[in-house]
Order: sequence, then structure tokens, then C-alpha cells
Amino acid sequence: MTFSILVRDPETGFLGAAAATGNLCVGGWVLRGDARVGLSASQGHMPSTLWGEDVLVAMGQGLNAKSAVAKVVNADSGRGKRQLLALDRDSDGAIFSGDANLPVVSEIIASNCVVAGNMLANRSVINACHFGFASSHGPLESRLLNALKQAADAGGDARGLQSAAILVVSDVTPPVDLRVDYSKTPLTDLSLLIQRAKGEKYTLWRSTLPTRKNPLGEI
Repeated sequence: MTFSILVRDPETGFLGAAAATGNLCVGGWVLRGDARVGLSASQGHMPSTLWGEDVLVAMGQGLNAKSAVAKVVNADSGRGKRQLLALDRDSDGAIFSGDANLPVVSEIIASNCVVAGNMLANRSVINACHFGFASSHGPLESRLLNALKQAADAGGDARGLQSAAILVVSDVTPPVDLRVDYSKTPLTDLSLLIQRAKGEKYTLWRSTLPTRKNPLGEI
């Protein structure tokens, strides 16, 4: 019931994720990230938030994305109704799509990127999402937003969209966790939220906050 993209920027090492759905609160339900480990998106007809958390734990224990996804999925008898994406710090990606998810289901694993969705309007949605990111330039948040927009323009969620979110984590900046939990125009609202987050006052304040590379922040 959702489409998601997980990426690693090879130039900066930043990890970014974005998702949109025809249901509420996609950011809270679907996306998880840890700059030390990687990213996950847990979605599907009957999604499990535990999957998204557990696959990060498994990658933190040294498993690559493929092995971590297999470990989480194989332990759940309800896996047929779920979908899981993972991308580790080494840019290895993995996807599981249960066979009981509602059609249309599609997925792509590419360099530094994984994209997948279910209950899509058509199979071109995921290709459009991947192309929207790969063909764009600029800040990671803007590229992720373009990926969501291209996917929506290609048909998106078969039910339309109600929520959208972007998550960016790194060792050198505080996290960016932007969410539109309910809207008739969630991508437009998410675009406005990104603009506000890039405003001078907010950017200056963020620059003083603790990060993994500078855990004390500005004292």
C-alpha cells in the first residue's frame, strides 16, 4: 500500500529514505534509519514495524542487508502479507515482497539504491521513482522528493496519496525527519516543509546540535 526508496549518497555517505502511501503516517509506520547501520522500510498489506527495527539490529550485528532481511523474514509466519526493504552502510540492498501482498507489487535493487512498492497503480511506478532520484541533482532531500513526485505522476499508490515522509541520517549532521501524516496534497506539503527546513534560521540552529562526529555540539 506504499512505495519507498532507500539510498546512499556515495559522495557524502549520507543515507536517505522517502516513502508515500494512501494511508496515514507513512513516516512513523514505514521508515527507519541509523547512520551507523543503514536504512529500512517495512510496508505491505499487513506491515510490521518490528521488521524495520529488527533488520537494523541485525545489520548492526554485522549482517549485510541480504542476510539481515532473510533473518527477519524467515522468523515471521505472516511474511506473505509484508514487504521489507533494507540498505546497509556498504550500499548493499535487499528486498522481500510477500506473495500475499495486493497487486501491483514491484521492486528494484540498483547501485546505492533500493525501491519497492505494493498496491501500485502499475509497474512503471517503481521505475519512475528510481529514475526520479537517479536523474536529479542537488540536496538529498530534494532528490528524494523528486523520486516521490515522479512515482506519483506515474500512478503512485492505486488509492491515491494521504501521507509522505523523508528521512536523512549521517554521522556529521543531525537527522532530517520530515513527515506529512495526513493531507490531500502530501507531496506539496512535504515540499513546503523541506523549504522551511532549509531556511537560514533553522539551518543555523541545526548546525549547533550534537552529531555522531561531534557529540557535544556547540558548547
